[in-house]
Amino acid sequence: MSKVCVITGGGSGMGLEAAKLLGKERIVVISGRTEAKLQKACEQLKESGCQAHYFICDTSKRESVKQLVEFACSLGDVTNVVNSAGLSPNMSDPETILRVNALGTVYVNEEFSKVMKANTVILDVASNSAYVLPSFLINKKVYTLADQDEQAFLKKMLKKTKLAKQGYMRSGLAYSLSKNFVTWYAKKCAYQYGEKGIRVVSLSPGLIATDMGNLEKQQGGYLIDLTAEKRMGKPEELGFAIATVADERNGYLAAVDILCDGGATNRKEFK
Repeated sequence: MSKVCVITGGGSGMGLEAAKLLGKERIVVISGRTEAKLQKACEQLKESGCQAHYFICDTSKRESVKQLVEFACSLGDVTNVVNSAGLSPNMSDPETILRVNALGTVYVNEEFSKVMKANTVILDVASNSAYVLPSFLINKKVYTLADQDEQAFLKKMLKKTKLAKQGYMRSGLAYSLSKNFVTWYAKKCAYQYGEKGIRVVSLSPGLIATDMGNLEKQQGGYLIDLTAEKRMGKPEELGFAIATVADERNGYLAAVDILCDGGATNRKEFK
């Protein structure tokens, strides 16, 4: 059977850059919500020598994720899953951000883990925004509700976002909460799926020069001065990091978040 790599949010940015690398040795399936973007990305992948397919999927809907799983399985054995689909603060409201970033991660991990075998990998893309929250906002008991009672999870998480002002601040808090959840949930899944031989890990980018990153540059631009090299990350740099971490040969890297933000988060240690 052929090896299949699935990359949600693979139509552009770091997801597409990762697909260019992971697709060299595997069939690669990129997914997203916009068909025109996926078609263009798929053509780029094929031109670079990849055996590529695309599938329209809204990861905030479990049934849509199930359809993606079914399509991927029709092509071979799913060996690598990169969940890079996500929404940033400027892109949507708090509830939609939580549904895509947090619950979408639950759906992707749960549904793909049902069909994956030993020596396979799930990589969940988080964000260095996961590290900026004050401790009183992080409640692991609320996080445990995500795969048990998602309505209660959403209700409690949305209540936290109301501590911020309306508009961007509230969406920004939802984003940070959702990404902190992703780092926690990936670790939980690592121990849950590890006995089956499925390795789970997360990776947290900083401000990257993608369409999404540029959209957030006005509010998040201060992060550039906090990096070691005083610059935004490049999509191809993150694509390489994702592809390396998601490669099944990197077999002992599990239950940890890889912080890939140019040093911005750790800057405070050296001020």
